[in-house]
Amino acid sequence: MSFRITGLDPAPFRPLYGLDDAALAARGARRCIADARPGYPDRIELRDAEPGERLILLNYLHQPANTPYRSSHAIFVREGAETRCDLIDAIPTALAIRPISLRAFDNDGEMKDARLIDGDDLKLAIEAMLEHEATAYLHAHYATRGCYAARVDRA
Repeated sequence: MSFRITGLDPAPFRPLYGLDDAALAARGARRCIADARPGYPDRIELRDAEPGERLILLNYLHQPANTPYRSSHAIFVREGAETRCDLIDAIPTALAIRPISLRAFDNDGEMKDARLIDGDDLKLAIEAMLEHEATAYLHAHYATRGCYAARVDRA
């Protein structure tokens, strides 16, 4: 089954770009400088930041459904990221190199399935989970820290 993996829309994060540390802190966010690669996966471009690149660490509501599965968590957004990742039938390297918690949701935002997957096996797991009629979309999370990584839909 064909699938599409998308990063986050950069528009809601643009107002944070260039803010000083105090202004970020007032919004519950902070600036980080990547000091290793991999280590700082950007949620817009779905790539790891290069050492020296600036990122904003903030809480993001990735599952807004009014269900017990409503959820938010910390994410990195590369400061200045403008190009949203949008891939069909391909896995971004940032996901492929990490263990992933893959979660299937129905149209009401209820979780229907979940699997812990090695990034190498992600493509097959995505295809299998999307075959279930009740699955409306998937969320990929970086399993180690539990952070939201990307959305997966049927293409």
